[in-house]
Amino acid sequence: MNKRCQWCGDDPLYIAYHDKEWGVPVHDDRLLFEFLVLEGAQAGLSWITILNKRENYRKAFKNFEIAKVAAFTEEDVACLLNDPGIVRNRLKIRSAIRNAKAALALQQEFGSLDSYFWRFVDGRPIQNSFKSLDEIPAKTDISDTLSKDLKKRGFNFVGSTICYAFMQATGMVNDHIIDCFRYKQLNTE
Repeated sequence: MNKRCQWCGDDPLYIAYHDKEWGVPVHDDRLLFEFLVLEGAQAGLSWITILNKRENYRKAFKNFEIAKVAAFTEEDVACLLNDPGIVRNRLKIRSAIRNAKAALALQQEFGSLDSYFWRFVDGRPIQNSFKSLDEIPAKTDISDTLSKDLKKRGFNFVGSTICYAFMQATGMVNDHIIDCFRYKQLNTE
């Protein structure tokens, strides 16, 4: 039996996310945007809550196609506020739309979200070597810098802790503990 990071517990959805997605380097703009929206939606909630609503989010937010989300209207916001399949928080919904508009500007400036985000880690995942969950930080200097830059560019729900969770999810950092079977699989050193 494979040893895993303890945070995923025994929930099959959480295990599948841990084993197949968390920490895998993401270079697809649509998926990077999806994680940015979902990490923002998770603020104050558990990640399993968001994972359970993920398919609903994909439907509600047009599969996270950035241009489509950026074009959402007040009517769309009203519909989303009535959608029990997502977190019905007006600020988080408006944030997703605002962030889509800001993401389009990033794509214009940098060519892709991939180019923008991965420059913060010099294009390669940071390989950490934590022995326990207690050692894993909630934020780092890099997530602080990313957060400040995103906010300067008009993004919101992108505090340093959210940015670090985004970096972990998208493989910008490998924070699997060293005795987790995924640690070696994702270690690029």
